[in-house]
Amino acid sequence: MQNNKGQKRSIGSLLSLIFVLAVIAAIAIYFLVVLIRAASGAGTVSEYLNNLMPNVVRTRREFWKSLKQTLQMVGYSSLFSASFGIFFGVILVVTQKGGILESRPIFQLLDKLINFFRSIPFIILVALLIPTTRKLVGTSIGVKGAIFPLVVATVPFFSRQIHAALCEVDGGMVEAARAMGLSPASIILRVYLREGLPGMIRGATITIVNIIALTAMAGTVGSGGLGDYAIRYGYQRVMTDVTVVTIIVVLLMVTIIQTLGTFLERVTTH
Repeated sequence: MQNNKGQKRSIGSLLSLIFVLAVIAAIAIYFLVVLIRAASGAGTVSEYLNNLMPNVVRTRREFWKSLKQTLQMVGYSSLFSASFGIFFGVILVVTQKGGILESRPIFQLLDKLINFFRSIPFIILVALLIPTTRKLVGTSIGVKGAIFPLVVATVPFFSRQIHAALCEVDGGMVEAARAMGLSPASIILRVYLREGLPGMIRGATITIVNIIALTAMAGTVGSGGLGDYAIRYGYQRVMTDVTVVTIIVVLLMVTIIQTLGTFLERVTTH
């Protein structure tokens, strides 16, 4: 009976693998055909690019401007989110039950606030924060208007990632540090943050990838960036090459972040 179940699982896994490989092969063939067609009759690189993605070439200034806006939103939001996320994540771990600064009221309050803000969809959060955003930065549109909502949406998520990473730190090391008479600040810096660094990098990688996705959604409410570029040209004007190029660029950004994060996590793992 168990052998039959094992065989069925093996067959199912094999069929799933075949299906995935078939889909990948079909996509690869499609893009290969597109590349070959674009190359026909093209004597220069400029002509080739114009054949391959005419609408992107025509709107290249807007494309580069949108890419710059996306990088700005991701960069600034990541820096602010990292600062606040690490701060709140540390507070969560030290004030939880059994923590070095155990405080049930503080933990419960922060825990509930994080859960509350994490449960609000980003589009709704942006609309909710428009008055506050205008008071803080003077506008609710553009890159400046997008950073504050991005930070508010990301900090709770990253705080959870930091909390989870620090909870993985060996409790015996924390107890040993306390027995040696180290202060709470020293334990946080020399034990929690040092030993939990690989997990924190893993959480930061996931968070930055999440921010990239949020910037695309922020584009729907006037923040600019690649999301706005893809919607205005790719969707509203039915320029398929614009949509495809935008997807490829975002995919490259995510791949670079994921690869760098994996490398740093491996390097910092003891």
